[in-house]
Amino acid sequence: PAKMGLPALALLLAVGLLHTQASPPAGSFQLDYENDCFRKDGAPFRYISGSIHYARVPRPAWRDRLLKMYMSGLSAVQVYVPWNYHEPLPGVYDFAGDRDVEAFLDLTAELGLLVILRPGPYICAEWEMGGLPAWLLWKPDIVLRSSDPAYLAAVDSWLHVLLPKIKPRLYQHGGNIISVQVENEYGSYYACDYGYLRHLLGSFRVLLGSEVLLFTTDTSRVEELRCGTLPGLYATVDFGPGFNVTEAFGAQRQVEPKGPLVNSEYYTGWLDYWGEAHASTSSVQVARGLEDMLQLGANVNMQVLLCPAPIASPPGADFKNQYKPVTTSYDYDAPLSEAGDPTEKLFAIRTVISKFQPLPVGPMPPATPKYAYGQVALRKVSPFPGGCAAPAQHCSAAPRLSLSLQYANLLDVLDVLCPSGPIQSQFPLTFEAIKQAHGFVLYRTQLPWDLLDPATLSAPPHSVCDRGYVMLQQEYQGTLERDGQTALRVTGRAGDTLDVLLENMGRISFGANISDFKGLLGNLSLDSSPLSNWLIYPLAIDTAIKQGWPHTALLKSSSRTRAGPAFYTGTFETPGITWDTFVKFPGWSKGQLWINGCNLGRYWPGRGPQQTLFVPSSVLHVGCPNNITVLELEGAPPDPFLLFLDQPLFNRTLSRRIAATE
Repeated sequence: PAKMGLPALALLLAVGLLHTQASPPAGSFQLDYENDCFRKDGAPFRYISGSIHYARVPRPAWRDRLLKMYMSGLSAVQVYVPWNYHEPLPGVYDFAGDRDVEAFLDLTAELGLLVILRPGPYICAEWEMGGLPAWLLWKPDIVLRSSDPAYLAAVDSWLHVLLPKIKPRLYQHGGNIISVQVENEYGSYYACDYGYLRHLLGSFRVLLGSEVLLFTTDTSRVEELRCGTLPGLYATVDFGPGFNVTEAFGAQRQVEPKGPLVNSEYYTGWLDYWGEAHASTSSVQVARGLEDMLQLGANVNMQVLLCPAPIASPPGADFKNQYKPVTTSYDYDAPLSEAGDPTEKLFAIRTVISKFQPLPVGPMPPATPKYAYGQVALRKVSPFPGGCAAPAQHCSAAPRLSLSLQYANLLDVLDVLCPSGPIQSQFPLTFEAIKQAHGFVLYRTQLPWDLLDPATLSAPPHSVCDRGYVMLQQEYQGTLERDGQTALRVTGRAGDTLDVLLENMGRISFGANISDFKGLLGNLSLDSSPLSNWLIYPLAIDTAIKQGWPHTALLKSSSRTRAGPAFYTGTFETPGITWDTFVKFPGWSKGQLWINGCNLGRYWPGRGPQQTLFVPSSVLHVGCPNNITVLELEGAPPDPFLLFLDQPLFNRTLSRRIAATE
């Protein structure tokens, strides 16, 4: 170059510049409006993707689930990032262990999967409050998903923490993230605030750069598509196998006349609500719809391909004329089950994919091993020490395993569950007012006069959010419920203690009602006279159990089970192996289960459809006792026991194979 004349050098540089402009650089992922497709590194590209929720899958299972998705023929996975999972309190961030989203993304790259990232800030996903942190509601008049300055300030703080972790993993920077969604189904929200979307678009561009492909997702209703996107954001649609494919993509064409066809959420199943039948969608219908879309050249993400486990995930709720809480299991009738097992539906999808692109070489990884540990009898005996200090006693695979039982009435252990003591208030305060996000709050007052004849204890409509367990002088009286029973008849004496344990069943995750305050939203009355002088106990049950309680405490024994909220605890040992299993609750009413400090979620067999809770093998110990804690809210059976199965139950129907062994 030193010997080259300036004109020749200028010509060489000009040719090089023209070549650079004509040929997209390696590591590009772009829209091709002329040919109605994506271009990856300059070549036409179509993705077939499936959703996986890393926040609902135990970290030890990440590789297994992702490998099965890869072997299904998928070229990409779609990944939600729940804001409230990583910022539980303002300015307090958690990206460790199961929450290490960077490790998860690096694993997807290692396995050869591209990523479509959905960082919100709102994600829906049937996750509590759609992924928005409950602490946003500490400001009661905040307008979520809008240009409200308080909301935007919180969003900006979060994005300035999250998106710098994402930027190095973008495809343009040598990573595997090909596109990033901004917000989610915003057209379905009442606000239709274009200023909010413009703010998000600007923030994503500043923090991720100008090259990354940003998109939105909405239903196939044209009015929602128009409210849900902006110029600079590529609009995609979502719909399930029952929809007319041509009409649904026709709606996308109303707002994106050119460019690739994209279904960002093709529903392979549907979620379950407590009290309704287990949802299912036929494999034939799902496969036919997928093939119809692929024949049109469309890009498809299957929502949800993997049915995730409930570990650490607070399920949300819907509001469809009434409050509808989602079950603990996000079963979704998904092609990959909660335990990561390939299903008939997965193989039907794989067959369709093979018609359009080559499948990876090699077999599909097998189902994870399961073990029916059998019946665990609960006996009320003296306390048993927790931890791994006890000598290992390998149990046989007999159908009965013994469990030492301890018992504690919840009202007797408030000093453990609320070490800071109660808050005094003339009238009830919401969870948000006392800065409690999840779980339970106890409201306590005294009867102001004698109730020799039954009086009506009542709450205003829709003010019990979501279930209130009523005790008078520690005797269980019954339950008040949102959109359900709001009155009970009670008798007592002046000065008797009235306790109401309020349970958060999950904040609404979709629609206009996501500002879903919890607790007693109005005052309780006795024969229309308001009660006052409340003591309010925010209960830190999860924290206490993670720290070893009650297995490190001496609890009382009891000659009988009693109605009302109480803890039943004990230990059991596995027969030398730790495999995935499912717990059934014969005769139990409603409550929550912890094993070895891990919250496995809510059981409610009488309401259904879910009858079992999934226990991943990574939760269990070999060679030392496994600590079980059950919080029963209404009443345990006279001779309580748990039944460990090797398959889940829905709609109170046991598979023939397990039923034959009972």
